[in-house]
Amino acid sequence: MQFSLSIRSKLFLSILLILVVSYTTLLFTTVEGLESHIEHDIGKGLEAHLNYARSQFYVRAEQIKYSLMQPIMAPPVQQHLIRRDSVWLKDAMRRWKKVLPFVDVLTIIDPQNRVIARYNNQQRGDLFGIHEIVRQMYRDKKAVISIELVDKEFLQQEEDPAGTDTEAMVVLVAIPVFNADGTLLGGVVAGDKINNDPYLPFQIQEIFGEEAEVAVSQRGMRIASNRAEDNIQTATVESHVIERLQKGYSYRGKAEIGNNAYETVFEPLTNSRGEFVGSLSVALSRENMQKIRVDSLKNILMSAIVGILLSFVIAFIAARKFAGPILELANGARRIELGDLSQRVMVRNNDEIGDLAGSFNRMVNALAERDSIISRKNNDLQELNGLLEKKVSLRTAELSMEMGRLETILTSMVEGVLVTDSDSRVILFNPAAQAILGIVPYKVIGQSIEQLGNSGEFSNLVRCIQEIKETWGPVASRQEDLTLKGKKLKINLAPMAREGNEFAGIVMSLRDITAEEEIDRMKTEFISTVSHELKTPLTSMKGSLQLLLNRGKWLTETERQLLSVCLRNTQRLIRMISEILDISRMESGGMDFTFKPLSMGELVVYAIEEIKTFAHNRSISIVNSLGDHLPLVYGDHDRLIQVLTNLLSNAVKFSPEGKIVMVLAEREGNYLVVSVTDRARAIQWSDREKLFKKFQQLESDQPMQGGTGLGLAICKEIIEKHHGKIYYNAGKEGGNVFSFTVPIYEENHGK
Repeated sequence: MQFSLSIRSKLFLSILLILVVSYTTLLFTTVEGLESHIEHDIGKGLEAHLNYARSQFYVRAEQIKYSLMQPIMAPPVQQHLIRRDSVWLKDAMRRWKKVLPFVDVLTIIDPQNRVIARYNNQQRGDLFGIHEIVRQMYRDKKAVISIELVDKEFLQQEEDPAGTDTEAMVVLVAIPVFNADGTLLGGVVAGDKINNDPYLPFQIQEIFGEEAEVAVSQRGMRIASNRAEDNIQTATVESHVIERLQKGYSYRGKAEIGNNAYETVFEPLTNSRGEFVGSLSVALSRENMQKIRVDSLKNILMSAIVGILLSFVIAFIAARKFAGPILELANGARRIELGDLSQRVMVRNNDEIGDLAGSFNRMVNALAERDSIISRKNNDLQELNGLLEKKVSLRTAELSMEMGRLETILTSMVEGVLVTDSDSRVILFNPAAQAILGIVPYKVIGQSIEQLGNSGEFSNLVRCIQEIKETWGPVASRQEDLTLKGKKLKINLAPMAREGNEFAGIVMSLRDITAEEEIDRMKTEFISTVSHELKTPLTSMKGSLQLLLNRGKWLTETERQLLSVCLRNTQRLIRMISEILDISRMESGGMDFTFKPLSMGELVVYAIEEIKTFAHNRSISIVNSLGDHLPLVYGDHDRLIQVLTNLLSNAVKFSPEGKIVMVLAEREGNYLVVSVTDRARAIQWSDREKLFKKFQQLESDQPMQGGTGLGLAICKEIIEKHHGKIYYNAGKEGGNVFSFTVPIYEENHGK
């Protein structure tokens, strides 16, 4: 039995549903807005606490840096540093220690990283324990601040010889010392042991109160916190948090601290090598926000209950008022449905319901009039329907026979066939063409071929068809290549003629040659895989050969020459394999670039230094004509050196012995144009098309100058990644000129 509701009930339920949904939506949006507001406040609080905690964490390091920079640059310190006067320098460190009493490590080293004087003991002459921070200080020529995890040996050597700590976290500050002419004299390394000051977060608590928990962890163990001291050494950071921090990402989530719920954020701390050493964390209590949420929800729920009760009353009154006239209309429509076209409704409302009743009565009058017309025309329609059915049957039979013949022909062909008429509409489209083009026939038959070209992939085919139509005559067949949905197609086009030698359409045969392209791709993948597998053993062989040459004092001169030949050939193979791997990474988009401001003069010097030995062996001089006035460029340091080295190596390799290779640079607009000029034989016109293509090599007058043929192709990819271009010109006075452009770095470049 089907359940049915009256119009009054439906109207009542509809009005009630609208009101309830409105209140529910309002309730939901209010709760969501409240939750969003609370989360936003928590996020802002975490960010403010973390920023302040970070500044306080490094404040002592900055104090050490600025407190030592001026005294170490004083002439007396530099003079005693030159004389390696450890006694005087140690006395100076005592004075510095009075200014910085919290410093735990204070050591002076020479440019070779050997210790000249230590504050905590008399040992000197050994290498300073943390090599990476010293190398970074000397390389960057400026003070370096780094967080390091040091072992027991370092602590006994630099801080307390009698200490028992196995590992500690130390903030190290390394400051280089230069004399007036810029000569490096050495450096000063000072450090503050975080484990000696476990109550650093209490400084933050004085600012933000007890609602925040601030902690410092060493690896996964907390070593400083503003909570009870007995909880510090036993508290560890959860493993899933450490895994994310080790990847260099910060972490935000919920945590239970004591009996309270906290929202926490962790920021990783890394050493000078970029390795994870610990974390700085801030946690905010959600208790206060929870109270606000509960109070707000109570108020919202009370308002919703009152609103729903009012909704019941309003819905009941509205349904009772509007349901009466509608029921009258429904009863009238039911009687008309039974065939009583004399029925009229009597509704006196002066509103839309009254208008509807009037329209209903007029509709009944119109139906009565049309009923008589329909009955008269019905006989005529039956006769016409009979004639139409006969014609349709006849035409359907003809079409079925024609389609049968066409289907037999098209299905029997191996190649795809597509035929158009004189208006370029598709009239034939066999299953092979359907499989090749990936288009179902019902979307093609009867459609203009230009409509298929709207996607852009058919544009060349459409253009070719239009040319054949415009130049109609005794035209031979044409062949076109088309790439569609990842397939490489070979298409033959032949025009058709009707009586009177008029253009009747075009027959196109389609052949899928994707398999041939796939074979070429598999060849490339095979070369890349084999190159990757060969690089590892070749690298091991290179290291072994270098070890034998460096330590094998017992080798005879002949054996040493043979090992040198092996090493050179191993290095050459590694370079060739590296080029193959580079081009594979470029094709797959896996090569990373780090862009920053660079001096092209320095890059050229590095590149010349790399091939200096090769040029010397061939008695070729390399002239660097770059001036100091050139602006900085914006690019990747290692990749630009790779381009310069490749161009210089080619110039040296193909130049006759005793010639000169020059490097020039000049500014053109927003780009710096760098050119490598040689005095070799000019490249022939027929060979210039091979330039910058993969696995293409030019013939050389020098024997045994093989390679992969990837050097210039890699250079082209690198320069294009820099939004520049690389090109070749023949020299005005003979020789060859290879040039490339790199964008100039401006102050607003980042914008």
